[in-house]
Amino acid sequence: MSPVVRLPGGQRHRLRGGPAFPRPAGPATGRVAYAAAHVVADPGAENVPGAPAALDWDRTLAFRHHLWSYGLGVAEAMDTAQRGMGLDHAATRELIRRSAAEARTVGGRIVAGVNTDQLPPGPATLPDVVGAYAEQLADTLAAGARPVLMCSRHLAAAARSADDYLRVYDRLLTGAAEPVVLHWLGAVFDPALAGYWGSADLDQATETVLDLVTAHADRVDGIKVSLLDAEREVALRRRLPAGVRLYTGDDFHYPELIRGDEVGHSDALLGVFAAIAPAAATALAALDAGDLARYDAVLDPTVPLARHLFAAPTWHYKTGIVFLAWLAGHQDHFTMVGGQQAGRSPVHLARLLVLADAAGLLPDAELAAARARAYLTVAGVAQ
Repeated sequence: MSPVVRLPGGQRHRLRGGPAFPRPAGPATGRVAYAAAHVVADPGAENVPGAPAALDWDRTLAFRHHLWSYGLGVAEAMDTAQRGMGLDHAATRELIRRSAAEARTVGGRIVAGVNTDQLPPGPATLPDVVGAYAEQLADTLAAGARPVLMCSRHLAAAARSADDYLRVYDRLLTGAAEPVVLHWLGAVFDPALAGYWGSADLDQATETVLDLVTAHADRVDGIKVSLLDAEREVALRRRLPAGVRLYTGDDFHYPELIRGDEVGHSDALLGVFAAIAPAAATALAALDAGDLARYDAVLDPTVPLARHLFAAPTWHYKTGIVFLAWLAGHQDHFTMVGGQQAGRSPVHLARLLVLADAAGLLPDAELAAARARAYLTVAGVAQ
């Protein structure tokens, strides 16, 4: 008989377990897909707010091999890996170096975040921002990963106009040795990025982005857009220069955006893909085969999970990502760098358990139930 977990409020949920999605023969051919991976904390270290991040390197890298084994690329050191929420610069640099080396052993695709987070908190000048970006850009290229020029809190605070953004990015793109991925992370993911690209008006910000990409189309592989606004993403996608990809970062509308329309489609760079990797790989294989019914049947049940995972306050979605990785057996504990395991409530995480089970993403129901019971017991929900 399948195991039962008592949820907050007294309801009993009987887990059904996962359908064992098959591993594909290789990456999808019709779409480029990256999963933004989390990091696994060392549970024996002082991973408290403000402390340097201490990682369990074996488990952290094993999770990346899990993603590669399903044909997905790894988006390394992005916000899913707690950039700006516990992962410090020293750990970030080592993470990119180690992950890129692991990618080479299996021929795995990898991109990695470039930011300015080695600068101290507080005001920075635009030259400071350029210098910090350039340092990380060089490190990432030397490691062997394709850079993702992430949105910078320092730049958001220092820039006074759209022209300031264009000058900073022009310097970086002009000096880049190979094409990079740009990044537009909305304020829903990080309130410190409000007004990025020089305007709180998203129409004006879009024009600035298009000016930048058009001027440097030969140095831009694509742009990751995380605004949770499907119509705006499609409109931007249709105006990009030929050859520049739109990587959706929309964890609410990804099935329709990846499927595309008669004009085009989005590729993917998604945090939710780390949580649903087996289902995502199966759906992308179905899309390659032209089996849209199978694509929908696999991805549609993941959408309620994603919408709950990324519910407000959206920036705490990392807590749910790690909770699901624990339930699915990818790590032995529910501890995060910076103490971020406290970012979501037991009620929220219990609902996540139910939705992950409904989507077939808990391959070992007994293991998931035992871990959920342990967590909920500590939270005061008697089992």
